[in-house]
Amino acid sequence: MTSLFSTYTLKGLELKNRVVMSPMVTIRAEEKTGEVNNWHHVHYLSRIIGGVGLVMLESTAIASNGMTHPRDLGLYNDIQEEKLIKLVQESHALGGKIAIQLNHSGRKAPAGDDLIAPSAIPFYEGNIPPKELTYDEIQEMINHFKDSTERAVRAGFDAIELHAAHGYLVEQFLSPLSNHRNDEYGGSFEKRLRFATDVIHAMKSVMPEDMPLLMRVSATEYDRNGYGIEDMVQMCKVFKEHGVDMIDVSSGGAVPSFQQEIYPGYQLPLSNEIKQNAFIPTIAVGKLEEPHLAEHALQTNQADLIAIARGLLRNPYWAIDAALKLGVNPPIDHSYTSAYPE
Repeated sequence: MTSLFSTYTLKGLELKNRVVMSPMVTIRAEEKTGEVNNWHHVHYLSRIIGGVGLVMLESTAIASNGMTHPRDLGLYNDIQEEKLIKLVQESHALGGKIAIQLNHSGRKAPAGDDLIAPSAIPFYEGNIPPKELTYDEIQEMINHFKDSTERAVRAGFDAIELHAAHGYLVEQFLSPLSNHRNDEYGGSFEKRLRFATDVIHAMKSVMPEDMPLLMRVSATEYDRNGYGIEDMVQMCKVFKEHGVDMIDVSSGGAVPSFQQEIYPGYQLPLSNEIKQNAFIPTIAVGKLEEPHLAEHALQTNQADLIAIARGLLRNPYWAIDAALKLGVNPPIDHSYTSAYPE
């Protein structure tokens, strides 16, 4: 048995293997309504049939002004919730585990009158500045996260991930590049974390005790004026204290462009730093589709789960092929066994 195809348990979540379908924006929801449709059923269920241990739905907006594109998924009204229930039920009927990533894009939303952020600083220099959130508006935003979490719980998802990476709203509060506030939600390192911890508390208050809360972070902003991995380790210690169960470790996205060499496993050291020094389980992501590299990451204790993104876009049955390359029994649906003779 390999590490990649060993079981894993996090609170009440039991996975048959360590392969995660990384959340990837598809821009396929019903335009402006954010509703899941037949395309998503084919897209996600094929990966479950293909043996993925945990399928993570793409970034899903917690408010109508929180989408990054008019065809993003949303989870802030009854119709969206009802349609997601069917997808979750079909996933479970196939023996799969499915999670959802909740997000608000903040200043990275399409330009408009309702563009908001911690501070009136545009993402692209020269663009119209977003509206700086007032204290009361921040409380409303926290309640949006809470409401969407309640909907995700009712829909039957197995886990929920808070998107606090890639320059979206939660990370905009964390970052000194985008948060220039001088109130309870900005100024010092500790105050920049308050929005995130308030959101975590709100989400946890409506989640079952055995349901894991994951959190995707950008471990470094790749900017000398932003935060780095040492800062993120300290942040993750705080997030753990406030109830986060696992960190999904990505990087970048807070600034429009950055100079960083991207190669297979380039983010593994970041996952390792957080896992070893913040003492919290991690998901590693970033060009890990070569099975032996994914296995090595687990064997060397640099991560607990492996998120595959483009590899699963190219091949819905990546998990089956990875198992065969590693010399272990593949996670094959019984209808497909004739394609893999002994």
